[in-house]
Amino acid sequence: MAAVEGTKKKVIIDTDPGIDDAMAIFLALRSPELEVLGLTTTFGNVHTALATRNALHLLEAVGRTDIPVAEGSHVTIKKATKLRIASFVHGSDGLGNQDFPPPATKPVDQSAAAFLVEQANLYPGQVSVVALGPLTNLALAVELDPAFPEKIGQIIILGGAYSVNGNVNPAAEANIFGDPDAADIVFTCGADILAVGLNVTHQVVLTGNSAAFKAYILSAQDVGCIKITDQ
Repeated sequence: MAAVEGTKKKVIIDTDPGIDDAMAIFLALRSPELEVLGLTTTFGNVHTALATRNALHLLEAVGRTDIPVAEGSHVTIKKATKLRIASFVHGSDGLGNQDFPPPATKPVDQSAAAFLVEQANLYPGQVSVVALGPLTNLALAVELDPAFPEKIGQIIILGGAYSVNGNVNPAAEANIFGDPDAADIVFTCGADILAVGLNVTHQVVLTGNSAAFKAYILSAQDVGCIKITDQ
């Protein structure tokens, strides 16, 4: 995803924050190589409404309320079921039970799928989607605009387990397990896809040097963010 010198790579982050997603969002916002066009929210670490609240809070915490948040699907694409949320992983609020106040900002009056399609049409071939949760919104975008796979630049998926066991059961990773029908639509739609599975993510561990990482992605005044990433 290295940007051409003098340009920034346009990205949309499809997210279910989640402490892990919070750190990814902060890192993307600090990157000189990326232009974050928006956040779209989905269920996974938390239910979709709470994912939207968390996304808005994270952007407020770092002074980036210029970035739109589009709320996504609350249910799986075909069975219309809600995912059971594992609150023991990220807390009942998804951000470590820090009891943050409600955000002052609101999501845009547009679905996540419609936002994805709109941005792909505005910048054909230039937008990458970084999908950090189940793939429902992307599958809905494919259904909304069958040409979406050709217009989107790349889809980077945090999902799957390749030659390793899953983290839901031996055969399943959480983000794919969250909506397998959506995953099937996305993986077979013909888009340029880069999947980053557990075989990769399990090799990335924050150690005693994590303070340097936090110092890079956060500024000293971002106390609320530091509370999140200290979990």
